[in-house]
Amino acid sequence: MASSITIEGVDAAYGAVRVLEGVTLDAKPGETVVLLGTNGNGKSTLIKCIMGIVRPSAGRIMASIDGVQHDLTSLSTEEIVDLGIALVPEGRRLFPKLTVEENLALGAFRPTARALMKQNLDACFETFPRLAERRSQLAGSMSGGEQQMLALGRALMLAPKILLIDEPSVGLAPILVSRTIDKIKELKERYQLTILMAEQNFIQALRIADRGYVIVHGKIAFEGRSAEELNNNDLIRKFYLGL
Repeated sequence: MASSITIEGVDAAYGAVRVLEGVTLDAKPGETVVLLGTNGNGKSTLIKCIMGIVRPSAGRIMASIDGVQHDLTSLSTEEIVDLGIALVPEGRRLFPKLTVEENLALGAFRPTARALMKQNLDACFETFPRLAERRSQLAGSMSGGEQQMLALGRALMLAPKILLIDEPSVGLAPILVSRTIDKIKELKERYQLTILMAEQNFIQALRIADRGYVIVHGKIAFEGRSAEELNNNDLIRKFYLGL
């Protein structure tokens, strides 16, 4: 059964600094939903709230996993991961002095994934042939594009139901951004994932989005019910796409 995520009225802060205010959005089963906005508007904080890294001060975050509802605000990060919710963090966060294969093995954290490690590793190498070629190479010696592949592959090793991707374009050359976005689309279709992706590169994100939201100063400023609706919004075209 497909999985989904629903966020209702979430507030979050770092001490006295309020970052999110009344954020409401959802990603339905099998969708790629993009959270669009420039740096400092709360995208990464919302992703951290979903993963239990930052605790909301108000609101609910619900995940439906194989038809079972879970209140993520009451769970630890470990428990959230164990449900099958995987994060590809901003900046990739690899272990640079471990090999490609060792980094991938660390992705198989939850018991279900550990039981399928060999199968998932083979699938990962099939999806990312470059990683198979460099399985013994230290992660820190790889190019930025290869490291992003490894970060995506590590998330796949979890055998996820829901995939959260935070700023996949950061630090990559334009051609590598395009390839990364294409690979995310391929992963969604191949593994029937539900994806929520935070991204500031509007043009690339809209290429694969089913729909999305724009976040400004911690609030949802616009909801696009399709990629076309996002692309045709006058404010977005003027301030984010430069059109």
